[in-house]
Formats: sequence, structure tokens, C-alpha cells
Amino acid sequence: MSIYQHFRPEERGFIDQVLNWKEYVEERYAPKLTDFLDPREQQIVNSIVGGQNTRIAFFGGTDDTERKRAFLYPDYYELTEDDFQITLFEVKYPSKFITLTHPQVLGSLMSIGIKREKFGDILLSEQKIQFFCAGEIADYVRLEVKSMGKATIELIAQPLSQAIIQKEQWDEVLMTVSSLRLDVMISNIYQISRQKSQTLIQSGLVKVNWKTIENPSFECGVGDTLSVRRFGRSKILSFDGLSKKEKWKILIGKQK
Repeated sequence: MSIYQHFRPEERGFIDQVLNWKEYVEERYAPKLTDFLDPREQQIVNSIVGGQNTRIAFFGGTDDTERKRAFLYPDYYELTEDDFQITLFEVKYPSKFITLTHPQVLGSLMSIGIKREKFGDILLSEQKIQFFCAGEIADYVRLEVKSMGKATIELIAQPLSQAIIQKEQWDEVLMTVSSLRLDVMISNIYQISRQKSQTLIQSGLVKVNWKTIENPSFECGVGDTLSVRRFGRSKILSFDGLSKKEKWKILIGKQK
């Protein structure tokens, strides 16, 4: 049986990359550090590598981060937190006069020509902004990022222990849907028309497992995380069979 049968077709390229990482560790008997991975990518890596001769660990700066780097290593290797090479930056800006948003912070980081995978979670509290980045690019980021939004800023490196703690909270909702199509799911979860859900999807405003999906007929599955710009994030927790009217009974988690 092919390994690809266990995953969606669009994930094949990433699966090949994971297999190359695993082969690197096994052939060279040396560790391999990845960029930051989203939770779905972490799940794929763990399912392919976990339980094999190659060991694996994930860390994103704190235990509660969403985006994490993976460290693949042979059994002789003694892993430490420093192996993940993660830098925590705090953004120094005039917080009394200016409000910065997550998109503004991310946009500024992307503007210096570094791919998203080199950055971990962006953390925001009332008057504090922090983000994690790969240690190998930290000096470049600190020198290049001088503004966010309309604010002049300075990046100050902080110990990982000083990271803002952010825990996700979810409300669970039981509902029935006529289909597992993405447009149907979005329509039911966010109580909008199916036409509007299709427009959102086709406009590139919907992500499934952190990847933009523009096909309304995309079929959702258990464990999928759905993100709709301006509407928030939700998660498909379980399928509970069919109702008497032949509709799917599903348990949804909606982020508070």
C-alpha cells in the first residue's frame, strides 16, 4: 500500500519532503532541524516518522505554540531545547498611541523577503507584541525590520521564558449538515448563505489546515481546522453518524 493513500493528494509534495528528511537522518546518522510547521504538517511528520528508528520532537518556543519546528534525530543523540534554534523577539513601539494588528506584524516580517516558514507564532497582548523566528535568521530580521504599520519599532531579543502565554478556548457545537463539502460546512458553521460561503472560498479567504482552498466542493474530514477571514476559526471534532434524514451529525469546536 502506498503511503500517499493515507493523505490528501495536495499533501504529496510535503510528504516527499518528510521522507527526504527521514532518509537524511537514517543515512547520515545525523540530526535534521526543519522550519516552523503548522499543526497539520506536524501531524503528517509524526505519522510518517513517529515510531521508527528516527526519533522526532517538536518545539515552537513554548509548549503552547501552534507553529513548531521539528527535530529529527538518531537514537544516540541527546536532545536539548537549544537544538531548535528559536529566537523570541519583543516589538518595542509606542503602544500608548498606536495599535498594531496580527496582519500588520506578519506583513512587515514578510516584506523583508523571508518565507513564512522561518517564523513561528505571533503573540499579542494588550500592550505587548512578540514573535518567534528561526535563530539562523534572527540577526538579519533584527536589522531589517524597522517599522510595522505606521509605527517605527525596535526588536528586542527576550528569553523564551518571557513569552506571552496564549491558550486557545473553544466552544463545542453539535450540528447536522447535508454534505461534507467545504461550502456547506462554512455556511452551517458561520450561519451564512451558501452563496456567500462560496464567494468567500473562491476569493481565497478560507483556509483548511492552514492552506488556502478555493474549491467549494473540497471535502472536509475529522480533525480539519477551518479558518475564514473576518469570521474566525473552527475545528471539526468528530462525525457522529447520520441522522434519520440522512444528514451528517458533526461536533464542531468554534474558537472563542
